[in-house]
Amino acid sequence: MRRAVTRLASQPNSAHHAATMPSGPSSTERPRHLRIGWFTASCVLVSNIIGGGIFTTTGLMARDLGDPLLILLLWAMGALFAVGGAMVYGELGSRLPHAGGDYVYLREAYGPLVAFLSGWTSFTIGFGAAVAASAISFSSYALRVVPLQDESGWIAKSLSLALLWGATVVHCRGVGTGGRLQVMLTTTKVVAIGGLILGGLSAVIGQERPLLGAPAVQEPTIGAAAITLVIVTYCYLGWNVAGYIAADIENPQKTLPGIMLGGTTFVAVMYLLLNVVYLSALSITELAREPIVPVAEKTAAALWGPQSGRLVAAILCLSIAGAVSAMSWAGPRVYWAMARDGMISPWLAQVQPRTNVPARAIIFQSLWASLLILSGTFEQLLVYSGLVLALFMALTLSSIFRLRHAGTGHASCYRAPLYPLLPTALVLGAGALVVSSVLERPTESLYGAATVLSGIPLYYLRRQSTAN
Repeated sequence: MRRAVTRLASQPNSAHHAATMPSGPSSTERPRHLRIGWFTASCVLVSNIIGGGIFTTTGLMARDLGDPLLILLLWAMGALFAVGGAMVYGELGSRLPHAGGDYVYLREAYGPLVAFLSGWTSFTIGFGAAVAASAISFSSYALRVVPLQDESGWIAKSLSLALLWGATVVHCRGVGTGGRLQVMLTTTKVVAIGGLILGGLSAVIGQERPLLGAPAVQEPTIGAAAITLVIVTYCYLGWNVAGYIAADIENPQKTLPGIMLGGTTFVAVMYLLLNVVYLSALSITELAREPIVPVAEKTAAALWGPQSGRLVAAILCLSIAGAVSAMSWAGPRVYWAMARDGMISPWLAQVQPRTNVPARAIIFQSLWASLLILSGTFEQLLVYSGLVLALFMALTLSSIFRLRHAGTGHASCYRAPLYPLLPTALVLGAGALVVSSVLERPTESLYGAATVLSGIPLYYLRRQSTAN
């Protein structure tokens, strides 16, 4: 069976066979298992998008841009990009409703090498670095709730690792257990953010605070605006996550587009309103003042006093935990699909007989994220991740042209509106983000490029070993 699985590496158009859930007895195959409904899948998507970025990034933007209106404009541009991207990805998911997401779409459109590099990037950056960044954000808020002296940084790292491995254990126990956890965390997250938005707007209006705070305190450069747009785009990423867990969703061909578009639009509205609260409650100078990262906590403290800020920080810890949980669920499905294709070791294609989940792939991702937690900083991970993900996002968005031309998928599948204008604009936008990142942050760009290119020899080594 392992030999049969590894042969799939030479078959670029095997999505329909390799990424579905077969019902055979082999442990590398996934038998029928519990499916989740659209609500649970939407909770995974919403939690995956709303990580630590929305609660931290605006402070970095205030420091680098100094213009409240420009900050809000960039968040609005990110929202438009995310909603448009969700429309295109909705069609891709409807055409290829299999586990693996971008990896499957790129395999069908561009062949196994590009697909492998996409999966390699998902492991190293897309999920690995994203999980690490969210876990780091979690620890920063946790230490605001219980202030401890942490000059060495090891308390924060320990908290980040504890969250990561707690989520890992839960999702290794099965889809049902993971789904219930995800619904609980997402519900808590949405209620908390909704309360912060409503309470914040009421406080701002009642006290007649100036809308969007003080005027600009510095003249932002085009380069600074471009790099912050990369970070904003990164904060919206996750609207495609439903495609990664397509094999766990009931009737994915019909429900995926609605999950992606509806969930993304919901999050975009919350992001914009939350930034209105930030920028109305605090001046640019206050937002940019150290500590920069805990923006939501500083906003609550400014509106309702220090104790309220601590309470908000506690609630946001649960929110960020939801993002870590969602990514711990979704990411390993990519490596499982790659292993089923023979692109990586069949060892990762194994599933637990009792829980029917790819536990080895889940643990594999968590080990890598742990290394990033121990070695990276929040801002470095944001830029490092955003650059490479923008590159592969452009490739994945462009795959709609090839898949439509080839007639891939059922004739009745969802079709994105405004074709070909919408995907063309999105591809050009993602490409512009990549160029801006290279010009403004060459060091992080070099790390990102090296990460992607390192996958090429791994791909050919794997093919050679399979052939032998």
